Amino acid sequence: MQRKYFLPIFLLIQILILKIMPFFPEFVERFYSNGLYVFISKFSRIILGKIPFSIGDILYGILIFYILKSIWKARKTWRSQWKNAVLKTLSYLSVAYFLFHLLWAMNYYRQPLFEKMKIERDYSDADLLTFTKKLIAKTNEIQSQITKNDSLKVVFPYSQEQVFEMNLGGYKTLSKQYSFFEYSHLSIKKSLFSLPLTYMGFGGYLNPFTNEAQINYLMPMYNLPTTSCHEMAHQMGFASESECNFIGFLASVKNKDLYFKYSGYSTALRYCLGNWQIRDEKVLDELLKTVHPGILKNYSESEDFWKQYQTPIETGFHIFYDNFLKSNNQKEGIESYNKFVNLMVNYYTVRTL
Repeated sequence: MQRKYFLPIFLLIQILILKIMPFFPEFVERFYSNGLYVFISKFSRIILGKIPFSIGDILYGILIFYILKSIWKARKTWRSQWKNAVLKTLSYLSVAYFLFHLLWAMNYYRQPLFEKMKIERDYSDADLLTFTKKLIAKTNEIQSQITKNDSLKVVFPYSQEQVFEMNLGGYKTLSKQYSFFEYSHLSIKKSLFSLPLTYMGFGGYLNPFTNEAQINYLMPMYNLPTTSCHEMAHQMGFASESECNFIGFLASVKNKDLYFKYSGYSTALRYCLGNWQIRDEKVLDELLKTVHPGILKNYSESEDFWKQYQTPIETGFHIFYDNFLKSNNQKEGIESYNKFVNLMVNYYTVRTL
């Protein structure tokens, strides 16, 4: 076999192997997620965590420049040399695909959190209604404790860097109950691509090659704890968006700080209200009457922020990301973000908020 065909064929072999992986979640859980990946992720965070800027974003910037340069360079010769160009592209993709899965993405095929935490999957409208009312009461209570006025929105007193450090407190408390949520070696960065992320409609992402949690520093501060805790969950090897939403929520509400609790509960409440908007708008209207005006002002603050940046770019990227998730063992695609309501409702069936 000629060397130029080796990596393209290797790409095909990788794809075929990954088609089999969903049938062996216990194997992935034991040998990768709780084995090899633990060492890879900690090593990456130890090496890069203390660097104040995003190495991953810089690497992405260099890659984008290189791709554009290569396209420009090949503009006159691609017709005559298209075969070599295709093989070269497939070779690069093969290496990137291998590193993507070796360094992080095999976690897409691990055991579901429902099973690890012994949480039921289904719930009724009555279960959701009971939980939403409890969540409203809890969020109202914390908002009143912070502002002393139910009509004032919550304004965070911390810097973004302080929030990142304080996230460790919530995870420390959470890990005492569930050891698999133990987090060490902080590596959270304000993304150099925060403006593009905003136009794409995202609050952050995990760089799978450097294990840096990238945060959109432009978004409203009250969203920051749950968003950054969500990305920290990805760092620990949880790939499912619904699971990371749930873990980020738990890490926020387990924090001793009231502002972090508010971020977690208000975010969870917003998801539940969103569910009622789909299920029964009359119920939603009744529920909204019991939510403090200050909380609704925080929601409006967030909505106004994201509306400023709504363009066809966001729609197009969401379609791309939806298909990306579906191709990586998340059948619900981008809707999987909302699935964490299932985890919350069933988790708190036998627990208090």
